Amino acid sequence: MINGIDRGQHPLARDADPRRTLDVESWAAAGIPLLRDPRGFVTELHHRHLPQPGTVVVAVVNALHRVTASASFTPRPHQSDGWQHRNAILAQLRQVIPHDLRLAAPARTAVLLRCRDGAAGWTEQDGAWMWALRDAAALHGLRCGSYVALTPAGWQTLGDGRSGRSPHAGSWVDGPVHTVTELPPRSARDAQPRALADGQPDGQPRRRPAAQEPAQPPSAQSPERSWAPVRATAADPPRRAAAR
Repeated sequence: MINGIDRGQHPLARDADPRRTLDVESWAAAGIPLLRDPRGFVTELHHRHLPQPGTVVVAVVNALHRVTASASFTPRPHQSDGWQHRNAILAQLRQVIPHDLRLAAPARTAVLLRCRDGAAGWTEQDGAWMWALRDAAALHGLRCGSYVALTPAGWQTLGDGRSGRSPHAGSWVDGPVHTVTELPPRSARDAQPRALADGQPDGQPRRRPAAQEPAQPPSAQSPERSWAPVRATAADPPRRAAAR
């Protein structure tokens, strides 16, 4: 009880109701609307998100069966309860598309694609994700749509039996990979606009001309040679010859 209001039992309590899962029979009897072109739908989602095993993709389709929004995420490995899966789906839906709770009837449909390892067919975790999809769609004002399992054997929409071999859980390795290593180095990208601004299309930096020294006066160019003083010696007296 919180603030005098009984909030009920925590969904993850030990003695809580564990029936947060759906089997294939219950799913088929719920009247889930079928995808008009499941192969094209799975191919489009796979091309957009390239899911790997462990990835979940939630998509919203309109009345024309066109994808209007989608998001992919990887749930935590220790989360296996349908209530936790419901919260994860609902968080993704709130980020990509506004709710339709004010409409008298749902106009859009939520579809889930789960890429996983293992054999094809229904598993207990598929049942938990089915329950999560149905509950999250209702809380966001959407119609609950198909559940697609993507395994190494191919794709399969559980409940109606439609399936295909491609794409499969390992097809993501064949998709295009876009990484930042395909971009030129930062130094080259920064030098390109600067080189164009300086008039150098080849990207080579412009060399500045050597600074010319100012002309110096002749006296400064060829300084006078200094002469050392010479000591004068005494001259010998003239000699006179005797007259004969």
